[in-house]
Amino acid sequence: MVSLDFAAVLTDWPLLLRGAAITVALTVVSAVVGVTVGVLCGWARAWGPRLLATAVAVYVELIRNTPFIVQLFFIFFGLPSLGVRLSPEAASVLAMVINLGAYAAEIVRAGIESTPRGQVEAGLSLALSRTQVFTRVVLPPALARVWPALVSQIIIVMLGSAVCGQIAAQELSYFANLIQSRNFRAFEAYIVATLVYLALAVALRQLLRWIGGRFIFGR
Repeated sequence: MVSLDFAAVLTDWPLLLRGAAITVALTVVSAVVGVTVGVLCGWARAWGPRLLATAVAVYVELIRNTPFIVQLFFIFFGLPSLGVRLSPEAASVLAMVINLGAYAAEIVRAGIESTPRGQVEAGLSLALSRTQVFTRVVLPPALARVWPALVSQIIIVMLGSAVCGQIAAQELSYFANLIQSRNFRAFEAYIVATLVYLALAVALRQLLRWIGGRFIFGR
């Protein structure tokens, strides 16, 4: 018979809590910076100069068509050959920002391009600058339209942070691996880690929905 011993895993709850806290910290920093990058890149592709739009398109296609773990390994193991050495956590944040920024750029661009042309022309007719039209007329409703997709992408990036344990970033999966290596209860350790990730994802989705409606596009 299969004998499960979750107590052997839960006795190390401080490690799991620490891992969950670091996962949340990585996600928060990456989400703020990554969505900002996405908005700027979305603007560049929809409203920016042709040369800038082309450069952003290359970045977006490169990131969206390569695995996240390869991007992570390139930053952590590849950049030192160029003299750039990052801690595991810094490399993880950078990889998550670059990855989220590329996906967010396409999501935001879709929202921007769905804005009726008449709204843009109305803003320009009121003597608003193109920057003011973008930030006051175009961006808020565009973000409102694509916010659910952005939230889902942030959740995907948070869950993808599990591979950051491969470069010794001390997030949740790192400590789950550490616990199961101590007590050989791999099944129980990964079940607990899965439940923690599930709880984080549900909580983060609800929080981001509230933040979007309350502070970003003002519903």
